Amino acid sequence: QLDRAARGYSFQTDGPLDMRRDQTSGQTAADVVNEFTQENLANLIYEYGEERRSRAVARAIVAARRQGPITRTTELAQIVRSVVRSAPSVGIDPATRTFQALRIFVNDELGELDRGLEAALKILRPGGRLVVISFHSLEDRRVKNFIKEKSGRNVSVSRHLPEPDDLSRRAFLNPLTGRAVRASDEEASRNRRARSALLRAARRTDLPLSLPT
Repeated sequence: QLDRAARGYSFQTDGPLDMRRDQTSGQTAADVVNEFTQENLANLIYEYGEERRSRAVARAIVAARRQGPITRTTELAQIVRSVVRSAPSVGIDPATRTFQALRIFVNDELGELDRGLEAALKILRPGGRLVVISFHSLEDRRVKNFIKEKSGRNVSVSRHLPEPDDLSRRAFLNPLTGRAVRASDEEASRNRRARSALLRAARRTDLPLSLPT
């Protein structure tokens, strides 16, 4: 679906500015681009795309939509490229971060990830493995923090905060990876998308998820 122009995820080919996983409901990327205020657009692009030029991108979008609705992927990509310079050393298109931000927001991808991690912990048997591959730092940070928290390593010792309860001290997961595992050069050469993949894994312990009553 990422490669199908009709889904609107990619700026490589022209298509409708949709980006929804479920095309039967919810806001499209075009709705967001054409209806959000300049400030909200800038915040969204910065938060979910980590785009340092988010305010300039938002201004350019608002200026362009005064001439008419922005409805096509290539149209939005050109608007972003007009204010974000290409960095050959980075090797990504200037529109990448803005498209990422819209896709994440439209599909609530970070919320889906959080819910998926919690659900996975509930169904894992003792000794079972949780293995997660993420494709950008926003996702990887959430996975890292989840494993850290569920391994009992996220206990604050600040005297200004309440003492952690017994449940928060318990290790429901044992990390199997220190740093995120990246694709080898060989794999990345065969599959370009693997270049940004980050894998983390943990093993389920035998501790129950709730304390005995």
